[in-house]
Amino acid sequence: MLVIPAVDIQGGRAVRLFEGDPERETVYFENPVEAALHWQSEGAKLLHLVDLDAATGRGENRVVLRQIAEKVEVPFEMAGGVRSLEAARELLNLGAARVVVGTAAVKNPEVLDAMLAEFGPEKIVVSLDARGLEVVISGWAENTALDVWGLAQQMWDRGVRTLIYTDVRRDGTLAGLDLEVVAAVRSSWPGFLIAGGGIASDADIEGLARLGVEGAITGKAVYEGKIRLSRWV
Repeated sequence: MLVIPAVDIQGGRAVRLFEGDPERETVYFENPVEAALHWQSEGAKLLHLVDLDAATGRGENRVVLRQIAEKVEVPFEMAGGVRSLEAARELLNLGAARVVVGTAAVKNPEVLDAMLAEFGPEKIVVSLDARGLEVVISGWAENTALDVWGLAQQMWDRGVRTLIYTDVRRDGTLAGLDLEVVAAVRSSWPGFLIAGGGIASDADIEGLARLGVEGAITGKAVYEGKIRLSRWV
């Protein structure tokens, strides 16, 4: 099981949001570089960096992302507002091992196709964020009436091989995973699957492992000591 600490950046600080609401944030590190270096020192094999301001259209944190890229030695993926070929290219040139595409993959699949053609599936990850199984986009602010099952199949057919599923109803709540929903996602996705949203304890990660999920993104649980990263590295 690949356990991936998240460093979510809003207003230049490392935060966690409650149910994705930018107005309900908890600040864990004033300097996100310190957060990234902390998880590297704890043994993280991969970091999940999210520019929340870019995701919601409220700004961007490229300066901070560049500072992290210059300091960390472990691979990292970058998410949040990656909605054009140029944005993906910029982040990969910055040093990201791969970029995570959400809204563009749903609304503008031709952009996803262009990314896959230029960078290959090892550099492009699709994130399907959903309330249960209904996909939401634009920083989780816009409903789509589309379901994860259908979109996951479309992404596979387009050449995507790594998928992130996040249950936004639970993200940042420490409520625990809805493993029944994750099992449904697992059944619809033949590739590498990473899950997140509400992870609260080692039991959630163990549950994902039983389902055959290969990775887990966790934020609040590791920041608050509910999960010790060292157990999973």
